[in-house]
Amino acid sequence: YGLKLGLTVDEIYELSKIDRWFVDNMRQIVELEEQIRKYANRKPQSAIRIPPELLGKAKQYGFSDIQLAYLLNSTERKVRSLRKKCNVRAVYKLVDTCGGEFKASKPYYYSTYETRNESEPSPSKKVLILGGGPNRIGQGIEFDYCCCHASFALKEEGVESIMVNCNPETVSTDYDTSNKLYFEPLTVEDVLNIVDIEKPLGVIVQFGGQTPLNISGELAKAGVKVLGTSPDSIDSTPYFSSIPSFIKK
Repeated sequence: YGLKLGLTVDEIYELSKIDRWFVDNMRQIVELEEQIRKYANRKPQSAIRIPPELLGKAKQYGFSDIQLAYLLNSTERKVRSLRKKCNVRAVYKLVDTCGGEFKASKPYYYSTYETRNESEPSPSKKVLILGGGPNRIGQGIEFDYCCCHASFALKEEGVESIMVNCNPETVSTDYDTSNKLYFEPLTVEDVLNIVDIEKPLGVIVQFGGQTPLNISGELAKAGVKVLGTSPDSIDSTPYFSSIPSFIKK
């Protein structure tokens, strides 16, 4: 907010003692945000007018589709559609689990907005499993246990298991739990980016707790096959507070 109010990097440093390097990086993000706002629509239904070069720069700076939708007075779906039309797509870089000593049989991947993609999808049958993300009250290790066993079961059936999770404190993100691991946030945007690359048979959302359940509806609307319980059935399930009356019925 200090940068938006017009304070300089030096002034913020003197007030906060936050290193100038960090403040200057935040300044660049704030200035880019102001550039993006210039292309905001007057009406949400209007076509997005942001130039492809600026859109690509925004993604490299870490702006999510939903953030861009807010700044442009549009929708996340429209931003995603424009990105794909302009070929502004996430690519995946490999984290070598063997430190270059020899070829890693089970590396894992993270996304960035560059040109070279290091994730090479196999032609095998494959299924995405969405993990639980960060541990929260009421959502913890029990869901990670379920995700791990889902991965083991898929491999026993000859199906390639692809785990999507962003919590390094879980067993599901161990390099040998699944055939492939994407260390990514559990958002609609990030999951759809992986689906575009891997083209799986479907996605399992039921074992990761509330985080993947919350995005199952949007994934289904985007054409992703949700395996098992349908998003409509998930949404119609009563909340915990109404379970006693539900059981009585």
